[in-house]
Amino acid sequence: MPDAIEVERLEVERGGRRVLRGVSLRVRAGGVTGLLGPSGCGKSTLMRAIVGVQIVAGGRIAVLGEPAGVRSLLARVGYVTQAPSVYRDLSVEENLRYFAQIVRAEPSRVDEVLETVGLAEARGQLVGSLSGGQHSRVSLATALLGEPEVLVLDEPTVGLDPVLRAELWGTFRTLAAGGTTLLVSSHVMDEARECDALLLMREGEILRDTTPDGLRAETGEHDLADAFLAVIGAEPRRASGDPRGGAPR
Repeated sequence: MPDAIEVERLEVERGGRRVLRGVSLRVRAGGVTGLLGPSGCGKSTLMRAIVGVQIVAGGRIAVLGEPAGVRSLLARVGYVTQAPSVYRDLSVEENLRYFAQIVRAEPSRVDEVLETVGLAEARGQLVGSLSGGQHSRVSLATALLGEPEVLVLDEPTVGLDPVLRAELWGTFRTLAAGGTTLLVSSHVMDEARECDALLLMREGEILRDTTPDGLRAETGEHDLADAFLAVIGAEPRRASGDPRGGAPR
């Protein structure tokens, strides 16, 4: 199958500093690709560029064979940001019906996504009264209304307890099994085991394009957090005085 996302020599500058440095990567169609790295390494900037809402200084990004951010991709690409993207003073169902009108989804799609994210019984609750895990599911539901072929999720499990994280990852796996391509960022390395493919990122650069088993084989470490540390230890660290440095996020 063709790659769902292609990034070539991507450069992003902010405040006079380069925060993405010639990033190139491929995300294969179908399955779950994890974009993993410490907080501040540039994951959010990269995801914004992929969905077409980040000004870039150079390079090329193609999503589903088209330039990132073009109008024809609006219904084909779903994006869930770290910050809540729904209205707290509306109910779950009211939020979904509002966003369904924006993306021109059929009204029946609201019921379908509520079932998908496990919120059918909470449809009448105000979003502001929901738990953190439920709140994350509402944001995910809004992104699913248009039946996207590619779903970009920026730290969707941050702040959730292990049980809620496991439930949300179960939802991601179900979506992938149905043919959706997922790109999921995280700074929690134990989530790497949930992914089919891994992109390891640090200081605005992609260190590895691999798989969980590939990373274990390369480093000889079974624990993926230890494996990532081994990769970092093998890489030369950019000098702090390098003008291309900075604080990506």
